[in-house]
Amino acid sequence: MSDLPILNDPLRNKGLAFTGLERDSLGLNGLLPYATLTLEEQVLQKYKSFKSQAGDLAKYVFLSSIQNHNEVLFYRLVSEHIAEMLPLIYTPNIGDVSLQYSLLYSHHRGLYLSYPLKDKIEKMIHDLPNENIDVIVITDGERILGLGDLGAGGMAIPIGKLAIYTLFGGIHPSKTLPILLDVGTNNQTLLDDPFYIGWRHERISGKEYDDFVDLCIQALKKKYPTVLLQWEDFGHAHARPLLEKYQDQICSFNDDIQGTAAATLAAMIASAKLTQTKMQDQRIVILGGGSAGMGIIHHILGAMVQQGIKLEEAKKAFYIVDIQGLVHKQQEGIPAHHLPFAREADEIVKWAFEDIKKISLLEVVKAARPTILIGVSAQAGAFTEEVIKTMAQYVARPVIIPLSNPTSKSEAHPADLIVWTKGKAIIATGSPFDPVLYNGNTYHIAQCNNVSIFPGIGLGLVACKSKKVTDAMFYKAADILSQHSPMLHDPFGTLFPPVESVRKISQQIAEAVVQIAQEEGLAPKTSPEEIKELVRKTLWAATY
Repeated sequence: MSDLPILNDPLRNKGLAFTGLERDSLGLNGLLPYATLTLEEQVLQKYKSFKSQAGDLAKYVFLSSIQNHNEVLFYRLVSEHIAEMLPLIYTPNIGDVSLQYSLLYSHHRGLYLSYPLKDKIEKMIHDLPNENIDVIVITDGERILGLGDLGAGGMAIPIGKLAIYTLFGGIHPSKTLPILLDVGTNNQTLLDDPFYIGWRHERISGKEYDDFVDLCIQALKKKYPTVLLQWEDFGHAHARPLLEKYQDQICSFNDDIQGTAAATLAAMIASAKLTQTKMQDQRIVILGGGSAGMGIIHHILGAMVQQGIKLEEAKKAFYIVDIQGLVHKQQEGIPAHHLPFAREADEIVKWAFEDIKKISLLEVVKAARPTILIGVSAQAGAFTEEVIKTMAQYVARPVIIPLSNPTSKSEAHPADLIVWTKGKAIIATGSPFDPVLYNGNTYHIAQCNNVSIFPGIGLGLVACKSKKVTDAMFYKAADILSQHSPMLHDPFGTLFPPVESVRKISQQIAEAVVQIAQEEGLAPKTSPEEIKELVRKTLWAATY
């Protein structure tokens, strides 16, 4: 009798790698072509096919098809060509995938929890066949990258993030679950699209939204009490409140807030070592005061305080430039989360700005003379030539980090930054960029990407079944990552290590996370040797 289900199960299917004996025992003779291929031969075959695909979306669809039919082959193929394929299954290409998700959708993956089915949610989750899930990535699709509300198209992000967990964190793909909370969309283009696959309704809000999210989280807690849950791409109004509400109820973190912040902190630590300066010497201008920007501020602030800098002194290092310009105490209606970092009135008077109602980024750079400029605004080109040249007048090695992605939303192009600073800028970007040739030298551009942080954090949390995620884990992850900066040893190296080394770094981060969890009473204590073994046993490798 043939075992047809095995050919339709991406976790068990080997395709042409089934041996003659396996085909006999499983009744697969005739259901597959006669030839057999090893996994290594399959990788070579698929890579050749991959290279023949025209365009990034076609390549994504090709890779996605392999993932949906043979996960071992997918992960082996991508891992062997990680620098080439990561931008296709993650940023920046995942933005285009999200935009066209309704047209690209062809195969079931993940869980769609739609508001019209709220009375069935608990049963839907209870009836999930997989009883052993280690990591969930969940989104409501409201703030996808810098693209905004993409509704059901947001599912591409959890799917991509969980692939990263497996590639770099070694989490078994069968133990991951992407979830979309389909609470409607306010994107009129989607509402008018006859092929839109989500709930065609404006977004729910207020108590209706809160109650629905709580219904879903409580059902997930009941089904998977020790799961790690990652909040992803929620709108500003919900991102931090959801994190604060549930971080003590379920082991969870928000990658946009904490992962981005930790990666940026790593860039800051490495650049400080490179310029031989101290944390308290930095003047940090952040363009964008949303959840990502505030997450960066709080993480850097926490790290500074951990180093012994007084809280009030540490706060003075930050200048937030939001939609209304520089945040300062003479403004009306300052959001509560901005208020602790609002500049004092006497400082604003001293600087004699022309219009204090809206102090521009350029004016702030002239007055504050920042050592570090960070962009999380999704405003393409916001770091203008005048802004950057002004910054470079006052700082020998300006640190410039345009984080907004995809590439089309980046605050600046690295090639321009190199030219405008005459090669002196220390650069890291949110999306990948090609190397820059300037004045006879090649500058490789580092990607300040969460992929260097969250897989290691997740691996450690899963390995020890920590009860919660703490800031100390992210601080330590940033410190470890900073130690691997190639720029510390090579003036033309990158600020961040190449993606080929991230899996090894993730294991180091994971071991540190387990140790912190044990020290903070969140996991049973073991010896250092047992911690290494605990992490090692958790790792999954793509082999038949």
